[in-house]
Amino acid sequence: MTLPIPQLRGSYEGEGRRFAIVAASFNQRIVAQLLEGAIECLAGHGVAPADIQVVRVPGAWEIPQALEELAAGGKVDALITIGVVIRGATPHFEYICAECSHGAGRVASKYRIPVAFGVLTCDTTQQAEERAGGKGGNKGTDAALAALEMASLFGKLRS
Repeated sequence: MTLPIPQLRGSYEGEGRRFAIVAASFNQRIVAQLLEGAIECLAGHGVAPADIQVVRVPGAWEIPQALEELAAGGKVDALITIGVVIRGATPHFEYICAECSHGAGRVASKYRIPVAFGVLTCDTTQQAEERAGGKGGNKGTDAALAALEMASLFGKLRS
C-alpha cells in the first residue's frame, strides 16, 4: 500500500517577485538572444519590468562576482546567469566554465538564494546558436523558468 505523500513545488507565478539577470557581454550576439528569452519569459509570467534588473559584466568569469554583490544586497528573490563560453584551442575554456559554475553555486549556498544557470558551455558557435533560440530552444528562457519556480518554492519553504 502506497501512502500519498504531499509534495511541495514552486510555480511559475512571478508577480511581486524581483529578479536580477547577470549577463556577460562576450559573445554578445548570442547572449542577446538568451537575454531576450529570459526577459520575455519573466514578463510573460507576471514579473513587472521594474522588478527585472539586468547587470552586464565583461564575460563569464565576472558573473559570480556580480552575483555575489546582488545577493549580498538582499533585494532580489532569484538570480539568473546568462553567458556563452565556446571551446577554443587552449584549456582556458575549462577554467572559465568551472569557475563560473562553481561561483554561481557558492553564491546560491552562501546567500540561500536561487541562482539559475543560463551560461552556455559549447564546443562550437553553431551549438550555442542552436541553444539560443534555434532548434535547441532558448536556454535563457529555461533559466528564467527555473528561477521563477525556485523563487516560488523558496517562498513556500520559508513561510
